Amino acid sequence: MRVIDLTGAAQSVDQDYHNQSLIWIDQANEPVLALGRVYPAGFKVSLHSHRRAQLWFARRGIVLVSTDDRRWMIPPGHALIIPAGVEHSAEMISAVEMRSIYVNVASDEARRPRVVEVTPLAQNLIEELVEEEDRPVRENRLTMVTDLLLDEFRQLPERPLGLPFPNDQRLARLCRQFLKIPSATVSIDDWARDMGIGRRSFTRLFRAQTGISFVTWRQQACLFASLPRLADGEAITNVALDAGYENIAAFSTMFRRMLGRSPSTYLKTRTS
Repeated sequence: MRVIDLTGAAQSVDQDYHNQSLIWIDQANEPVLALGRVYPAGFKVSLHSHRRAQLWFARRGIVLVSTDDRRWMIPPGHALIIPAGVEHSAEMISAVEMRSIYVNVASDEARRPRVVEVTPLAQNLIEELVEEEDRPVRENRLTMVTDLLLDEFRQLPERPLGLPFPNDQRLARLCRQFLKIPSATVSIDDWARDMGIGRRSFTRLFRAQTGISFVTWRQQACLFASLPRLADGEAITNVALDAGYENIAAFSTMFRRMLGRSPSTYLKTRTS
């Protein structure tokens, strides 16, 4: 297995280095590829795809990955599993330390993109693959590490950090506006009135376009907006109130239901 590390690239040539790495990834014959990279905040990766499945792990920082109909938030300690052939683009919400593993897996093991929480074992295995560049190559060890990592990824808990986006232009406009200024108090009636349709027609349209209810989408969108701010060290109270929650308890309940832990516990695990 061959490993490349482009973390030393100057920001002015980052895009060139990134494009070169994409070519290398698709042309390489090795069964498993590992890549470590540091991206500056605001860096954008244009639409592309890979002929292998990708495990996109955010060691530090937050990334927003977009496909044709969804947005995927990858906060620290999480990974996005991207099936082979799926076109996607990315934007670094903050400075990002990334680890990517590219593998050939059975199609039934990577049917759709999904965000998973990466366990300490998986994190160590990913680091082991990336750091093999500085060690003598031992194929048996690489095979065992890779096999264990793939087995571990099959058991990682999925997190609801994929936000579906509608194709309907009127509805898409409202969704984009909401992501800029999210609020847990915005109602179905507000959006239905803005679109000039009835409440029942709106709820049918929204579910048909996104596959989920408006309330569920609103909760996920509020969580999307809160993660970068929490990662930047903003007070939980401020983030909760700005999102339209009356108190921290209500915000924490939503956060725990979607990420499996409270905001304070989540922050401790991401900064430890």
